[in-house]
Amino acid sequence: MRVVALVGKSGTGKSYKAVCLAHGKEIDYIIDDGLFIKGNKIIAGRSAKREKTKISAVKRALFTDINHKRSVIEKIERHSPQSILVLGTSEKMVSYICENLEIGSINEMIYINEIASKEEMKIAKECRMNQGKHVIPVPTFELKKDFSGYFVDRLKIFLGKQDEILQISERSVVRPTFSYMGKFTIYDRAIVHMVNHVIKKFPSIYKTNKVRVGNYRSGVIINIELVLKHGFKIPEVTSSLQREVKKEVEHMTSLNIISINIVIKSLQIKY
Repeated sequence: MRVVALVGKSGTGKSYKAVCLAHGKEIDYIIDDGLFIKGNKIIAGRSAKREKTKISAVKRALFTDINHKRSVIEKIERHSPQSILVLGTSEKMVSYICENLEIGSINEMIYINEIASKEEMKIAKECRMNQGKHVIPVPTFELKKDFSGYFVDRLKIFLGKQDEILQISERSVVRPTFSYMGKFTIYDRAIVHMVNHVIKKFPSIYKTNKVRVGNYRSGVIINIELVLKHGFKIPEVTSSLQREVKKEVEHMTSLNIISINIVIKSLQIKY
């Protein structure tokens, strides 16, 4: 296995640049942030950005937890990558990761200042310091479960040379728990207001009896009780409402919607 390492201090844009670097060197697998990634999918691991303290985040990124380490090693062995890109803040860190994951010695060491300009690194650092933003090289949908309740945004990266077909690679911008910016809280009442706002757009719904929000570690469950106007097809109305509520709440909050349960309590019939 060919092992390539990308080294740079925190906040210099390593995870952002890793996407282009892996593409240019035809590397399909990345080790970053405690995750084993192939293309747009998390194969194994748990994000260090999910940890509550910076110390526990570093330990997660170094794969010091035995169960975390074993699960990633197992997946690496199963996939047998020909090459892999390992990200870290120092030579010592990437070497330690390689040793812990038993992937052999590093064949090529690349430093962030070799592939990023001073201006790019300055912008990355300002985003980290002023906004607490971190980039993780996987799409938002891959992080929804792991980052439920945290700030999540999308980042589009264009890959390819001038004479190639451009590929759009989606990556995620998150605000970690251990960031000095902290995590934010969304009150259930705010979600209820969002749901009611969507319901008002449906002429087929006579009134809303109740909207309840259940909070779980992996996301939220929304329960809705409605009175429907007579003459509308119940399956069509409920399916459409589920789609719209999911779209609105996920867009506004980035929360992971586990399910949206709709109960039609009665029909409003005009005589």
